[in-house]
Amino acid sequence: MRLLDRYLFRELLTPLVICLAGIEIFISFFIVFGDADKIQEAKLHIWETVEYAGASSMSYISVVLPVALLLALLWALTEQARHNEITAMRAAGISLWRVGLPYLVVGLATGAALFALNEFIAPHSMNWADRLLNRYVHTSDDNTPAKFQDFASRHRQWHFKSYNVATTEMLEPEVTWKLPDGSSCQFNAARAINTNGVWTFFNATEVFFPTNAYAPPVPVALTNAAVLTMPQFDETPAQIRSEIKIDGYLNKYQNHGVSRIAEIPLAVIVNYLRLHPDLPPATASELLTQFYGRLAAPWTCVAVVLIAIPFGATTGRRNLFFGVAGSIFICFTFFVLQSVSLAFGSGGELPAWLAAWLPNIFFAATGLFLMTRVR
Repeated sequence: MRLLDRYLFRELLTPLVICLAGIEIFISFFIVFGDADKIQEAKLHIWETVEYAGASSMSYISVVLPVALLLALLWALTEQARHNEITAMRAAGISLWRVGLPYLVVGLATGAALFALNEFIAPHSMNWADRLLNRYVHTSDDNTPAKFQDFASRHRQWHFKSYNVATTEMLEPEVTWKLPDGSSCQFNAARAINTNGVWTFFNATEVFFPTNAYAPPVPVALTNAAVLTMPQFDETPAQIRSEIKIDGYLNKYQNHGVSRIAEIPLAVIVNYLRLHPDLPPATASELLTQFYGRLAAPWTCVAVVLIAIPFGATTGRRNLFFGVAGSIFICFTFFVLQSVSLAFGSGGELPAWLAAWLPNIFFAATGLFLMTRVR
């Protein structure tokens, strides 16, 4: 590694650590003050409160890392521009692209770290926070989130009192489906279990609902209704498990007051899409936007580097607050564009891949254009 690269790494890494620590402390204080009532009710000690704040703050990691990197880059570049270091490097024949190479390496490394944290740590951070809150005070069943009780497939709507993932036993299942003429049937049982890929119902009854809303429902006589197998019900335990996982992530973040979409791991989304090939358009758009958004999130760090280098490397003696103001402006513009783009993607107005990648494409292209304009 050249001496210049070591110097540039050192000049960036120090502000990066400071910015990461500062943003993390700010978010932790915000979480502690916002959840003060929960923490007091849970009787957490000081170090457990710190641990709770750290666990809860992991849900914001996809915002924290790019913002910290942007602040650190503009800090380092503004300082170098103030002391004419960039002018000296370019006068020595070193291009701006070569000066920015170490920063691009840091951007790639930060993006890889962001991907790992998003996939393996952030999705479980809320469970970690819940365990801390329930360490000394256990909440009653009345205060716990509602259990998973509904499952919709391509052909049928399932509702049940409870479902055991390990044994596939379902209590009080109620299955409803539409018939070609517009009428519907409802299948009820005391319990059901999936054995060798076939659903078996116990003490089952079936009711037919005519198309005429004023006509009374008609009970259907079932042969051997005490134990009844339904091989035509092709919904599998794997589909229900994937539905439970998606539902659990969404409910977990909603219960913690996180307004954005839950950070669902890519493996869970891929498995869900594989098991549900015929999703409603609204659900498919939202999940695909989430999927492509998670793929695009690490590359935000690279886009940040590309926009920060020409923005911060402009020669001239400037105050450090110029870099701070520039960071605020870029962050505000990026997150407004990202929010609007993801909203359009989730609503189906934009293709999911374009909605997820649009902010990165726009800022990377803008940065590359500005790089060619820097004198």
